[in-house]
Amino acid sequence: MDMLHLSARPDARTVVTYHSDIVKQKRLMKLYQPLQERFLSGVDCIVASSPNYVASSQTLKKYLDKTVVIPFGLEQQDVQHDPQRVAYWRETVGDKFFLFVGTFRYYKGLHILMDAAERSRLPVVVVGGGPLESEVRREAQQRGLSNVMFTGMLNDEDKYILFQLCRGVVFPSHLRSEAFGITLLERARFARPLISCEIGTGTSFINQDKVSGCVIPPNDSQALVEAMNELWNNEETSNRYGENSRRRFEEMFTADHMIDAYVNLYTTLLESKS
Repeated sequence: MDMLHLSARPDARTVVTYHSDIVKQKRLMKLYQPLQERFLSGVDCIVASSPNYVASSQTLKKYLDKTVVIPFGLEQQDVQHDPQRVAYWRETVGDKFFLFVGTFRYYKGLHILMDAAERSRLPVVVVGGGPLESEVRREAQQRGLSNVMFTGMLNDEDKYILFQLCRGVVFPSHLRSEAFGITLLERARFARPLISCEIGTGTSFINQDKVSGCVIPPNDSQALVEAMNELWNNEETSNRYGENSRRRFEEMFTADHMIDAYVNLYTTLLESKS
């Protein structure tokens, strides 16, 4: 897109959504950086998904005068579950467990979750798959983690049932490659208390410490154990965090909020052009 924009030089306002810094491919970034700087210098507006990311991004700090924040949003849903599926999952996993949902990637912190599961012995249900799936499953087996259940990939209905059955959600991503955390929004939508890491990205914009859940240091399995124990042993606190996470979702992270913000931005840019 950047090459096309620079070569075409469109006679129109240009808005770019900036999702993430280049985190892992540092050598590639050295080659790409001059092109990136020309491109970002030439656009009219840069949209970031959280103020946290703007504050921590070395790239965006150069363009604060043209950067605005528009969080990602999801549709509000009032899901009616099949009673038989609910009964199946309640029989399979119970109704008090911690839930991880996501792709098994290097920045998702699954090794931290496995360590915390071993230390705490609390029940953990892991939904998803991906490049590191066999490695994570093997680690759980070697550690003898009978308290960890892997479900593989699930459809939305089954995931949503697990969201509603779980005691809390664990989101142990420990690297800035996790730029926002859309799946955190899914869980907030179902009024679940959240556990996430402070990595200077949108995860701590979605989840506020001691408000909608627990925000812990990254790569710290003992801190994760303590956060899990807090939710496990304090039902009133857990419920309050869950209610707050749902309220925050409704106030800031719905699809309608996102659409309205983009419409207002486009209108402002068009009016300034005319």
